[in-house]
Amino acid sequence: MNILYIGDIMGAPGMESVKQVLPGLKKQHAIDLVIAQAENVTEGKGLSKEDFKRLRDMGVGFCTGGNWSLHRTELEDYLGDPQQPVIRPANYPATTPGRGWKYIETKAGKVLVISLLGKIVGKDAEKPIDNPLKVIDAILQENQGVERAATIVNFHGDYSSEKRVIGYYLDGRVTAVVGDHWHVPTADAMVLPHGTAHITDVGMCGSLHSSLGVKLESIVSRWRDGHVNRNELETARPYQFNAVLIKTTPDDLAQSITPIQITV
Repeated sequence: MNILYIGDIMGAPGMESVKQVLPGLKKQHAIDLVIAQAENVTEGKGLSKEDFKRLRDMGVGFCTGGNWSLHRTELEDYLGDPQQPVIRPANYPATTPGRGWKYIETKAGKVLVISLLGKIVGKDAEKPIDNPLKVIDAILQENQGVERAATIVNFHGDYSSEKRVIGYYLDGRVTAVVGDHWHVPTADAMVLPHGTAHITDVGMCGSLHSSLGVKLESIVSRWRDGHVNRNELETARPYQFNAVLIKTTPDDLAQSITPIQITV
């Protein structure tokens, strides 16, 4: 099967880039499932139910999560519902609302989608999270007997070492490990020795000439002059669309992973 994983969708510009690019990609590559990192969709922080519906209407089949997943409490019931294709990181403490893995049905069969959080720097560095390697081991063990067409793991983190290591840790055990959170695509997409597709960071969808989707002026002012300000989303064109196309094998592994980078 053909799976498209879309990088962090950053606010309205990210949504617009998906709206413009996705229909053509689905037709061109006969895509069976579209997965998108959706933790930055609504004004750059979290995901509203309205925007979740908009993504679904655009053709996104499943939404993965990150450190902003729980920013909007309105989504908590969707995160906890196995039938709603949206998750938060699985290695949040057990008392955290929502689920970190779910299945989605496709024409090719069931696909298991899992989100994990790495050690996030900055203000989230001290927030409690469970060990992602132990958590993924437990999830895969729990689902060992379930027949499925693919297993996609999203690793949302800052450290390239973590993103690389977990790819090799899961090599041969899952279809793909896709890193995100940097918003900057890396040049290391490959199928690892035992058949798992991997990329350290898939990139983002949003304004091209920005700091990860944020206005450059606000970052420079904070950095150079010490101003205390909020991130302001950049809305100017051109927009960028970053994703990877993963082609699977019949045994739940990967045949190929191809970066897709489009400017609109």
